[in-house]
Amino acid sequence: MQLTLVHARYQLLEIIRIPVAVFGSAFFPAAAMIFFVVPFAGQDPAGATFATASMVTFSVMSANIFQYGVGVAEDRDQPWNPYTRTLPAGPAPRFAGRVLAGLALTYLSLIPVVVIGATLTAARITPAAILLTIGTVAVISVPFTLMGLAIGYSLPSKAAIVVAQVVFLPLAFGGGLLSAPGDAPGFIETIAPFLPTRGAAELMWAAVGDYRVQPLALIMLGVWVVLLAALAGWAYRRDEGRRFS
Repeated sequence: MQLTLVHARYQLLEIIRIPVAVFGSAFFPAAAMIFFVVPFAGQDPAGATFATASMVTFSVMSANIFQYGVGVAEDRDQPWNPYTRTLPAGPAPRFAGRVLAGLALTYLSLIPVVVIGATLTAARITPAAILLTIGTVAVISVPFTLMGLAIGYSLPSKAAIVVAQVVFLPLAFGGGLLSAPGDAPGFIETIAPFLPTRGAAELMWAAVGDYRVQPLALIMLGVWVVLLAALAGWAYRRDEGRRFS
């Protein structure tokens, strides 16, 4: 545990020293709130609450895909990373530390979205729902963390940036994050349950309001977690074999 906290502290200090990295994760969801949610759903309490939950999911996805996808790929280019992988402690403390740091930064990136939702819209949420939402954020971070790790360990940094960008927008649009529950175009509603973003969004909607999660979306979210975990593990072992075999 002590080694995990040391690695988490190292990761946080490394990111905080470049504030634009934190700013980037928070900017796009906050901008989407201002330009799409506030003018179109801001005065509808239920609509604003669900839209804010969607933007929270948007922010979680953005923070984790880019943070792990690009961050891990860049770390692999640095001499410090191969050195830490030769230490006798093994990979577990580094992985756990990275995940803890990533979760802390994910919560940090949500602050602008929450502030905008609370001050510029009619969104309302109970104290119990707030606690449930905080826990739900950690749960829905899992598939996007695994996706970022798979990208980061599979590709060099320049390619990882491109792939993260290419993956991010289709998942956001296809999962229906930019529309209210049930209001997305027909083809989006058809494909959305099969994407991890929809399952994550529905868990957030259920946490903040009266919404029943579709079984298909929840099942597919679990399938994505298993597949992405397998892909991230394969990418890590492949990278380790190339560097140290």
